[in-house]
Amino acid sequence: MPSIRDVAKQAQVSTATASRALRGLPAVTAETRARVERVAAELGYVIPFNASSLASGRTNSVGIVVPFVSRWFFGTVVAGAETVLREAGLDLVVYGVPGAPSRERFFAELPVRRRVDAVLVLCLPLTRCEADALLALRIPVVLVGSTADGISSVRIDDVASSARAVRHLVELGHRRIGLLGESDPPPHGFTTPGLRRNGYLRVLAEAGIEPDPDLEVAGRFTATEGEAAMARLLARRNPPSAVFAMSDEMAFGALQALRRARVDVPGGMSVIGFDDHELAAALDLSTIAQPVFAQGERAAGLLLDQLRRQAPPADVVLPTELVRRGTTGPAAALN
Repeated sequence: MPSIRDVAKQAQVSTATASRALRGLPAVTAETRARVERVAAELGYVIPFNASSLASGRTNSVGIVVPFVSRWFFGTVVAGAETVLREAGLDLVVYGVPGAPSRERFFAELPVRRRVDAVLVLCLPLTRCEADALLALRIPVVLVGSTADGISSVRIDDVASSARAVRHLVELGHRRIGLLGESDPPPHGFTTPGLRRNGYLRVLAEAGIEPDPDLEVAGRFTATEGEAAMARLLARRNPPSAVFAMSDEMAFGALQALRRARVDVPGGMSVIGFDDHELAAALDLSTIAQPVFAQGERAAGLLLDQLRRQAPPADVVLPTELVRRGTTGPAAALN
């Protein structure tokens, strides 16, 4: 088996430089790093896990704590983070916490201890005890989609973004606007549904529209539940003329319900979603585009900054954009 000395000799660098280059550490030029990586690949050299850990005190791994591994949003964030971390020579270890028992067990046992160099937490609003437990590990921690004192985060402005979606409907003349949201209380204590509802209510107040509780239905952020929620809205005595879905997947389900009910979109009902899911353009869905992949990339970048130097906590807010497509249109004259 080739050794690090073989790689260093052929790359014409010291063994220390070769080791730093392959572990993604600083103080190595891009040209040297590329040459060392090329030689390592040609020789078939792989960093021995134990050797690198003993030499640097690192595991060359990053733990990602995620509530729903299979859902599009979370998978896309993980993909963005993985792209950046892989280039830095770090592996990902995914810890799923789909329910309260698994979450409690994770924070009680902290299986990431001494197994990873940093932790990325996706969309879990941390309790003070949970945040303190992670900080006590004395490794970099970054949150995506939530914030906590003393911990870096990457997020969007959910209130302003959802307000932009609802304002688009109001500007088209809609006065009865439905909301497809989350159950109360939301799972995991997620704050996103409440923030997006605040944006919805803010615009209704700006427009002088009295909120109607009958127009708010839980779609639970899935297409199946979104379809059922839209069906319930259509069954109302006075259904809305437009709907804001807090996620594109709920909007997909809403569009399916409208097709089944033979309601014209947008002539009989306008629908706007949130995310700009990879299928949103194919379904011509108006939506709020958020940089999901980029949130993972930026979060991974913050982790690397903290691994390489003592970087202070940062709260990064990425921009969103209103994307007008074919599912939103003017309200009917008698709306």
